[in-house]
Amino acid sequence: MIASSTCIVNRLPESGRIVNLKCPVRRLGSGERHHFFGYYNKSAWDRTGRYVLGNQVAMMDAPLTPQLMARVGYFDIEDRETFHAIDTTTAWNWQMGCQLQWLDGEPGRKVIYNTRTGDLSARYPGFGAAIFDIDTATKTTLPMPVYVCAPNSRYALCVDYRRLYVTHETIGYSERGGPFPMQLAPAEDGIHRLDLATGETALIVSYDDLRSFHNVPSMQNAIHWVSHIEINAASSRVLFLHRWTERTADETCFLHRLITMNPDGSGMRLLDCSDHPLPQLAEHFDSSAVGTFDYEKSEYQISHPLWQDDSHVIVWGPHAGSIHYHLYEDSDNGSVEVIGRDLLTENGHMSFSPVDTRWLLSDTYPDSRTNTRILFLYDMHEDVRYDIGEFYASPDLKKENRCDLHPRWNRNGRAVCIDSVHEDARRMYVIDVAQITGTR
Repeated sequence: MIASSTCIVNRLPESGRIVNLKCPVRRLGSGERHHFFGYYNKSAWDRTGRYVLGNQVAMMDAPLTPQLMARVGYFDIEDRETFHAIDTTTAWNWQMGCQLQWLDGEPGRKVIYNTRTGDLSARYPGFGAAIFDIDTATKTTLPMPVYVCAPNSRYALCVDYRRLYVTHETIGYSERGGPFPMQLAPAEDGIHRLDLATGETALIVSYDDLRSFHNVPSMQNAIHWVSHIEINAASSRVLFLHRWTERTADETCFLHRLITMNPDGSGMRLLDCSDHPLPQLAEHFDSSAVGTFDYEKSEYQISHPLWQDDSHVIVWGPHAGSIHYHLYEDSDNGSVEVIGRDLLTENGHMSFSPVDTRWLLSDTYPDSRTNTRILFLYDMHEDVRYDIGEFYASPDLKKENRCDLHPRWNRNGRAVCIDSVHEDARRMYVIDVAQITGTR
């Protein structure tokens, strides 16, 4: 366990300020093995707050191969924070893990995660998912790897992780003999809907559909993919990023659109597009000179969208000529609001407290001089940013094996969980924020 100074808030400071207020931190797990959860878009805690999901690996970093194994399991907070492995998987990456998540709409303790199945007749040969019932120790297999599950646990949305390995390697899965060439915008692939009860699947929007939707000339010779698929709390609306590029090796050549739709693919709505000239496509441009985090700091980047509620989306991206944290209303001609104009000036992994959207949790990428990342809470009512932690990240970790903080809320808004390597090991940490958020 590691602790910092106690976090005490006696009164709210003046608006428009950054307050350095370090909060208590404790590490989950011990021993030689490493632990991480992955992305920022879901809670690692179960409904009771007793169990915290995580992945356990033997090393802090390694090239991702089809044979590299991770244990899937959970920490039991009431049993000395012991890690209990329930299965293993080789379908994972350092950024998102194996998309491990609780099925909150199901009774008991059920989790879902991606696997390699060995079924070469599957839509995405060799890949699928599993649902594990912790209470009965039984496992059910599914025919597609999931990206995100609906909060009601009735369906999941799925994409081809082999395609992601070609277009955006950090969030894809490698395969034996690959990567293989991919069609630019196939009509027979895209986002699939998977019925979690029956295993039935349906293609709800194809890459050809996306290329045709408000088409721009830069799409014509580009390869297309989607990422950051998220479902609102009512399970009634979906957001995602549509991306395309002519040069997958250089992330600064990625182009972006923020789109929403209904869970069956209807009602598609374009919230924003960052199409722009790309001098990087010139033959003389050296993509190897692009820094690890240059892409995340691009003024054209649209990234890390998440639902605030059933009809509003928070995202880092450009709108009306300037880049900020923006809050979009998901409606035709909906409003767009800048959030924290003078305080939230860098890209980060943002999410709202599950019990009070006054509180926005986010982080920064490593500072170019100190290699430290800042974890913070932003008060939407008072326009105050609380910097609650600072964590070092070794510059030796590059795009594919880096460890972003990816902060995640617990269910009552009293604590957050991060992944970090500041102790020369890949670990999960819990930070107590209750004295800032005022939750009980």
